[in-house]
Amino acid sequence: MQRSEERRYEGLSPFELKNKLVELAKHRGERMMLNAGRGNPNWLALEPRAAFFHLGEFALAESQRVALAPGFGGLPKKRGIAARLRAFLAARPDACGNALLARGIDYACGTYGFDADLLVGEWADGVLGDHYPLPVRMLAHAEQLVRAHLVAELFGGDAASGHFDLFAVEGASAGITYAFRSLLQSQLLAPGDRIALGVPIFTPYLELPRLAEYRFELVEIAQDETALWRYPAAQLDKLRDPTVKAFLVVNPSNPTAMAVDAASAAHIGELVRERPELILITDDVYAPFVEGFRSLAAVAPANTILIYSFSKYWGATGLRLGVVGLHASNALDARIAAMPAGAQASARSRYRAISAEPERMKLIDRMVADSRAIGLNHTAGLSAPQQVQMALFALDGLLDAAGVRKRAARALVRARFERLYRGAGLDAPGDPLLTGYYATLDVPALARARYGDAFALWLATNFEPIDFVVRLAEERGVVLMDGGGFDAPKMSVRVSLANLPDDGYEPIGRAIAGLLADYHAQWCAQGLPRPDGQGRD
Repeated sequence: MQRSEERRYEGLSPFELKNKLVELAKHRGERMMLNAGRGNPNWLALEPRAAFFHLGEFALAESQRVALAPGFGGLPKKRGIAARLRAFLAARPDACGNALLARGIDYACGTYGFDADLLVGEWADGVLGDHYPLPVRMLAHAEQLVRAHLVAELFGGDAASGHFDLFAVEGASAGITYAFRSLLQSQLLAPGDRIALGVPIFTPYLELPRLAEYRFELVEIAQDETALWRYPAAQLDKLRDPTVKAFLVVNPSNPTAMAVDAASAAHIGELVRERPELILITDDVYAPFVEGFRSLAAVAPANTILIYSFSKYWGATGLRLGVVGLHASNALDARIAAMPAGAQASARSRYRAISAEPERMKLIDRMVADSRAIGLNHTAGLSAPQQVQMALFALDGLLDAAGVRKRAARALVRARFERLYRGAGLDAPGDPLLTGYYATLDVPALARARYGDAFALWLATNFEPIDFVVRLAEERGVVLMDGGGFDAPKMSVRVSLANLPDDGYEPIGRAIAGLLADYHAQWCAQGLPRPDGQGRD
């Protein structure tokens, strides 16, 4: 690709640029392409999926019990349905997924006091998809199970801090969209407001705030590459600025794969106590990959909008399963209740068709309504079959109290991480807060360490920032994300350690090192003097 053409592609999102890189890599003929671009994992959690499908088979049989006409089943009867499910499971005791259902019923009823018939009735009705989800925000049992999972996964078991009302949504991408929309509609944010982003960050979170309907002014809270992508206190102190209305962070981060450390989390909690009007928005999708993870929602529960997805750990990116959460007693609802008369009148006008007291609607219920343009509020919510699968994932997590599956998932990505670094000739950093789900390699920094400052300066000066990923695709059939599009250093690369077989990562590391050596050979062939005029290094 010519430099002029590279300039045309530099304004694209890395996800759109990736499509062009795939096209370039495919044109290399018969040689194999290694696409470590997107972060969808190549593993599946089998037992909760098997449980879902067996539950579907059982629910169909229940519908046939009350058939209305040939080819038409009726609605399953809830009375006695739990005992019938147990009998169904007992008839196939060794089938994958059945143990999760049987143990899950006992656990849920014993721990949370559920009525077994109501729980199984929700599952059977939900898996068949024969009703609109009710409540529209989230099915009752599903919400309690997912909340319990979040308490264990994000809040260290602190049920009080983790008592969040949940809205089941189509993954984290839908969650952040609904959150921003309702923050504006409720006048908690306004177009043109200043919001802070923890960078580097998932590219859409850079792009969304810049849309015309938001026009947010972005303040970057930058991780320190030299400190393995931790947030320096001086960067976090930017949040003291009273004009900064919100702080959006991915934790653990994407693309740098580092969780917020305890000292930084505590510092953020102190800043929120100093500025109780500050809104935190945290996307915690990679939490299961860090031992003892604690969400920012745990240090500032009343001020935090929590976004969580089941996509990565359970290998379910295509299912689109996530939640948005707000603490049952949160500061945002208190601010809504204290809004001036003009804002209250606006709320009455907007939500009057769905509430007798629209100005008193909680923010999370406004998100539900706003997600369906108010008038379709009664059809809002994630589909019931998706919510049943989400509840089964949550139960799977809760029943893995010893963390066997989590350790296996962490070991899987860590081994790939180490293979990548070994191929590149680098020592893999070891840090308990590093997920290993992604690796961000700063190519100019690697050039400086390997070949000297003069070469690194030449590389950065004479090539477009995306040239490295373009040449990786064109010449070596390796597709990686451009780190600069995540607000990582220019010419850096993001490698997903999730979506390729284990043996794909050492060759990717070698390709990165080999291409850098090719640049260096090109520089050497030109015989250029050092910038200080003293001749070649």
